[in-house]
Formats: sequence, C-alpha cells, structure tokens
Amino acid sequence: MNVDYIALSVPIFFILIGAELAYTFYKKLNYYRLNDSISNLSQGIGQQVVGVFMKTALFFGYKYIFDHWRFFDIPNTIWAWIILFIGVDFFYYWFHRMSHEVNALWAAHIVHHQSEEYNLTVALRQSWFQSWFSWVFYLPLAFLGFDPVMFLTLSAFNTLYQFWIHTRTIKNLGFLEYIINTPSHHRVHHGTNPKYIDKNHAGTLIIWDMLFGTFQKEEEEVYYGITTPLASWNPVWANLHYWHELLETIRKSPRLRDRISVFIKPPGWYPEHLGGFRPPPEISAENYSKYNPEYHIKLTGYVIMQFIMGLTAGTVILFLNASLPLIPMIIGAVFVVLTLITCGALLEGKKWLIIFEYIRLPIGILIVLLLELPVGYQVIVTTLHVISLVWFYNLQKINTDAEETPEV
Repeated sequence: MNVDYIALSVPIFFILIGAELAYTFYKKLNYYRLNDSISNLSQGIGQQVVGVFMKTALFFGYKYIFDHWRFFDIPNTIWAWIILFIGVDFFYYWFHRMSHEVNALWAAHIVHHQSEEYNLTVALRQSWFQSWFSWVFYLPLAFLGFDPVMFLTLSAFNTLYQFWIHTRTIKNLGFLEYIINTPSHHRVHHGTNPKYIDKNHAGTLIIWDMLFGTFQKEEEEVYYGITTPLASWNPVWANLHYWHELLETIRKSPRLRDRISVFIKPPGWYPEHLGGFRPPPEISAENYSKYNPEYHIKLTGYVIMQFIMGLTAGTVILFLNASLPLIPMIIGAVFVVLTLITCGALLEGKKWLIIFEYIRLPIGILIVLLLELPVGYQVIVTTLHVISLVWFYNLQKINTDAEETPEV
C-alpha cells in the first residue's frame, strides 16, 4: 500500500501557516495578503485535485521500468536509502534547473513563482501540470533498481522538506547555509532581481548549486514574483498564461526553426525578427509594485466561505478518490475548479462573475442531489449553497443601492 505523505501532511501545513500568520500579525510584518494567500492555496488545491487523475499513471511508468528493465537488484538496506536520498535530490536539482532553463518546462513551473509575497502559502502554490513530466527525470533510479515505494517515500520527503523554506521569518542559519537548502537560499530562488534569477535550484542539499555554478547568496532585498507579473487571481489562467505567450510568439514566427526554438530555448528568448533575447529588467523599490486590486471588505466573508467549501470538496476527492466512481470524481473536480475561479474573480472585481455565480451555485446544488451521497451530506451541502445564493444576492443588492460599493 502506497502512503500519500503529502496528503497526510496537509493539516500540518495549515497549522504552520496559521502559526506564521499569527506571528507576522503580532510583529506587524505584513507578509500576508488575503487575495494573494487565497490565490496560492487555490493553486495547491487545484494541483492536488488534478493530480489525483495522474498519480497512478505516473507511478506505473517508474514501476514498469523497475519491473522489466532494471539493471540491479538493490537490497532494502540503510545504505540503499541513503544513496537513494542523494539520488532523488540530485535528479530533483536537474529537473528544477531545467524547469527554469527550458521554455516548455518553465510554462508549467512558472506557477510556483507568480506570488509577489513570500510566506508558507507560497509553498503550496504548485503547477497543475508539472508532475506530468517531472517524473521522467527520475527514471535513471528505476533503471538502477531502486524500489518504487522507496522512491515515492523519499520523493515525498524531498517535497515536504521544501515547505518550511518558504518563509521570511527565519533568517541566516549559520554553518547549515553551506549544507542544506535554507529559507535564505530559497528566497533568492524566488527573486526577480536579475542577479537572483535562475539561482539556488536545490531541493534539500544546497551542495548541488555550489557544485554546478548556480549558487547565489542572499544579499540585497529580494523582490518576489516573475519578471512579467501575472496580474490575475484566476487559477486556470495562472496555469495557461505562459503557454499563451509561447503560442503568440509561434504565431508571429514564420520559420520552423524559430517555432521549435520557442519551446526549447530559455525564458526571455525571442526570434531575431522579434527583437532577440530580452534580459530581465532591473528592479528597485521605485519601479516595483504588487498586483493588488481593490475589493470591498464585505466580500471577505463570502470569499472565505466559498474557499472553505472548495477546500473541503477538494479534500474529500483527495482522500476518498480510491473509493469514488470516476464520473462523480470528475464532476466534483470540475466544481472545485469553478469554485476556485469564483474566489479569484471576487477578489479582482470581475463583472462577469455575477452571471457566473448565479449559474455555478444552482449547478452545485444539482450536482449534490444527483450524486449518491448520504442524505445528511446532501442537506448540509445544499443548505450551504442556498445560503451562498442569498448572501451573494444581498451583496449585489448592496452594490446596487450604494454607489460607493465597488462591483462584485
């Protein structure tokens, strides 16, 4: 039986996020914004829900090679675990580095770098499609003969380790800075400062960056995000926008060589007829501003309620997917994504959301009634959707009656 350590760690993630939030609030550090944090967590929920449909296929690829083409039979010993730990970390470094140096891979990985804040919610901001190719980098371990369960365990550890380094509350860790990946090292990795871009790709051990020339110490203040800001809280657009940019470049490029190069060249590369390579711009306090559209304070409670409903539905899919029929699981996943879109659109003040929400909420009630859920669950979920409809209607009425209230 394979244990999903990442899924089991979700409650711990939220406890630690709550602790960091309380600490930063007490210290008045302003490391958190509701809109940015909701966006980050929405990406994490979406990544886990979408990943449910791919995990078995990806594990099968590694396992098939191990079962049929492995070179050695490696015994399950402490030394095998140590060697595999180093191997997983080594191949993670190269997967991560290539995800920054190859446009087609960056198109997926870019999602993790879009936040203009840096706190523990950023650790959960993950691409919905990155896992579709990341597993290929680890296949040498299957050929060598490392057991798939051992690999999954250490790969999960590598991922879990990186949660705590997404914080500004921990500064320098002394001699450990020369051995392991630390918050200081990873803050550099998330920087848009030209000297910080494409540095510190390590997972657990920072030695790979020092060995392969991609290490950069944290020096001046880090400005977080991507060089061309996403400027959106829409979780679907966050996963697709860079693909759109690549396809636009292809559309403007008549030569086949340029069209192929768009995918395999590094970010910032453009054909000569489009001006050639565009280096990242210099950045300073004067020209740096965060995406922060205004939203009415009365929306806060409604946004949080919808987010919790989406989180709950996503959690059910994550933990019960093995026993759920495929069609209800797909329907549930789609509804989770629609709910996450709602949260982002509310925080952006999108006008189209009014019609969208009056369609989404009744559909949600219909889905709950059609699914074979216990009556108690149907009553609870239906009641929450009815409350949401009334609440949203009242928000619209307030908006109509008071000109100073911005549009939902």
